[in-house]
Amino acid sequence: MVESKIGNVHEYSVSELSGAVKRAIEDNFGFVRVRGELGRVTNAASGHVYLDLKDEKAVISGVMWKGVVVRVAIKPEQGMEVVVSGRMSTFPGQSRYQLIIDALEPAGAGALMALFEERKKKLGQEGLFAPERKKQIPFLPQVIGVVTSPSGAVIRDILHRLRERFPRHVIVWPTLVQGRGAEAKIVAAIEGFNALTPGDNIPRPDVLIVARGGGSLEDLWCFNEEAVARAAAASDIPLISAVGHETDTTLIDYVADKRAPTPSAAAEMAVPVRADLLAEVQNKERRITNASTRLFETRRAGLISAARGLGRPEDILGAAGQRVDRASDQLRAAARARVDHARTSIATISGRLNENLLAAGFAVNANKVETNWTRIAERAQRVFTDRKTALAGAARVLETVSYARVLERGFVLVRDKTGAVIRRAGDVAAGARGQIQFADGARDVTFDGAVKANAQRTPTKPKTTPRQTPRQQRLFD
Repeated sequence: MVESKIGNVHEYSVSELSGAVKRAIEDNFGFVRVRGELGRVTNAASGHVYLDLKDEKAVISGVMWKGVVVRVAIKPEQGMEVVVSGRMSTFPGQSRYQLIIDALEPAGAGALMALFEERKKKLGQEGLFAPERKKQIPFLPQVIGVVTSPSGAVIRDILHRLRERFPRHVIVWPTLVQGRGAEAKIVAAIEGFNALTPGDNIPRPDVLIVARGGGSLEDLWCFNEEAVARAAAASDIPLISAVGHETDTTLIDYVADKRAPTPSAAAEMAVPVRADLLAEVQNKERRITNASTRLFETRRAGLISAARGLGRPEDILGAAGQRVDRASDQLRAAARARVDHARTSIATISGRLNENLLAAGFAVNANKVETNWTRIAERAQRVFTDRKTALAGAARVLETVSYARVLERGFVLVRDKTGAVIRRAGDVAAGARGQIQFADGARDVTFDGAVKANAQRTPTKPKTTPRQTPRQQRLFD
């Protein structure tokens, strides 16, 4: 009986049963809205996102296809409380059911604020909010970089306020400021401005403004992404955040070097008012002029007062001038007396001289001069004779040792083409040009052939040269 009942049950294949379960689940749960906490979140290379939705008692697997992911405003992260909409289905490959998600949103502002506080605490513990790491905004930047949407009212407000206060060169990096993928665009803009170097075609900004208009917490959420906050903190260029209205607060406000309540206020922080600067310069110019005038008058009054205490220069120098005049008169009188005394002495001496006395003096001196002149002439004659004799002896000696005498005995003098004397056969190469000098003239030659060794010769005793006289020795010395 039992066997008969089993035999009447329809027999399914695995695929048939899996398909039947799939249809049953999809028919009964074609649209569902589920609230829960995100568990595991996996971003696949295909662009799909796989996640777990859980509460205290159960877990449901979910998947968001690539087309849905790009439409979701909030990036799903583990621990986030969300509300998802979609349909239930199965995955036959693993015999499990899953939620095909068509929409995902935070489970109210409280969930986003909890995630915001968690990220804020994490970045604060890393020291990204520390006041000592914040950079000073330049007083008057030459170039201002703005990261915002190019078509919104924000960029117009910034440019309008800059024109009113102090016109500057502005470079806009257009980017998304809302929705999925906006955080990546903002990070790329901040890093792109920092990658510029001085001297490039695009000038490097002196200050950055990251700006967006007001909106809901979800609209501003891209500025709460961790990647955006870290990019702003790592910026070498001073950065001003101007996101939302004054009551809106995002993570980029904490890491920025300066927070502006509005984009227009960011422009006011970036540059001073040109008219105020001109007025301040003029005010300082007047103050400097007045101070210089007062200083000059004070110094002038002090100089006049000091001059009164010193007295008149002529009173101080008058006595000294009188002493100089008296000394000058005394000097002229002494000089005049000295000249008169000298004239008297000369007249006395000249009176003692007469013609005979002068003639006797001249005769004595004339005899002395004649005697000395005779001695000088005799001495000069002897010196001339000695030098002439020594020169003749030296000439004979020079004639004796002259190489011309050697050439007359049959020897020759060999020179190379430069005129240098060749003493050995090995000093000249084959084919070289040279000259041989005989006693009666010279002939040009070309050296050829190998060097032949000379036969052993008995050294001859060198000839002795005539002994030089002392007078010849003196001449050569």
